[in-house]
Amino acid sequence: MKIVHDQRHALHDPKNFLVSGAPKPNPEVPRRAEVLLEAALAAGHQAVATEDLPLDYLARIHTPEYLRFLETVHARWKEIPGASAEVIPNMHPRERAAGYPASVVGQAGYHMTDTACPIDGGTWQAAVAAANCAMTGAGLVLAGERRVYALCRPPGHHAYADQAGGFCYLNNAALAAQRAVALGARVAILDVDVHHGNGTQGIFYERDEVLTVSLHSDPIAFYPFFVGYATERGTGRGLGYNLNIPLPKGTGDEAYLKALGKALERIAAFRPALLVVALGLDAHEGDPFQGLAITTGGFRRIGAAIGELGLPTLMVQEGGYMNAALGPNLVSFLAGIDPAPGLA
Repeated sequence: MKIVHDQRHALHDPKNFLVSGAPKPNPEVPRRAEVLLEAALAAGHQAVATEDLPLDYLARIHTPEYLRFLETVHARWKEIPGASAEVIPNMHPRERAAGYPASVVGQAGYHMTDTACPIDGGTWQAAVAAANCAMTGAGLVLAGERRVYALCRPPGHHAYADQAGGFCYLNNAALAAQRAVALGARVAILDVDVHHGNGTQGIFYERDEVLTVSLHSDPIAFYPFFVGYATERGTGRGLGYNLNIPLPKGTGDEAYLKALGKALERIAAFRPALLVVALGLDAHEGDPFQGLAITTGGFRRIGAAIGELGLPTLMVQEGGYMNAALGPNLVSFLAGIDPAPGLA
């Protein structure tokens, strides 16, 4: 299987993260991507370079004011006397009215949903590289590859059209899907990250050419808390094109696979030309976030169940944080969805 990656991911190296108000080391570190790449290559998969696509591809999903914010905010932030080394908002608007703040502090609050998406000097370049990684993968599948894995970092599924959040800045899966939609293809996005893909849902919530499906730890007591409930089905043209399957905290392999079966039935009924899997490995029992309890062997079974759909499939890396099983979890999933790695 082809593995698309980009070493520019390491330009983004955030240090800050708040847990219940207390500062902790940020778990979204460059080493994550290195571990995943090393494991995939050792398993026999083939690395390919990322294509640098025109920046207007980003504007097919993200608003121009948000893209301008991401590109310039760190340099502007550094001009504030006494400002932190990374851009971290200290306020968030309860309502985002028609007005738009000129202040960089106000814009940070406007465009960043939480404090888990600090912006440093390399964030913009790394986020663009990650988006190009996903879109390159989509291009490969559209050109005839059956399965491609895009090793994106930073991740993307918490990013809305004009907001960063939860370690995410540009929505890699949504951008990959949009590349296919622009060519007239119907796309399903299946999010198997432990966290709900709230940004992806928000981007496509009123659209009917992309089906969004997410299995995740129940947001009633888990990030992102305010969205990801089973009652959210889409609006307008998108009504019925969004499916959320929240799972009790600690759900293991058997219950997860049963829920996944329902998700796959919905995807099959949609009859997409392309399946994008937002691949979070943080559903593992040993992941630091401890939301679900999937085993390493369980990831192989999940991959196999998805593979049985027989659809051209792009996997886009989302969560999955440092633990001894991180690399083996990826290898297990890829072995399930594509038992012959050299025959993608």
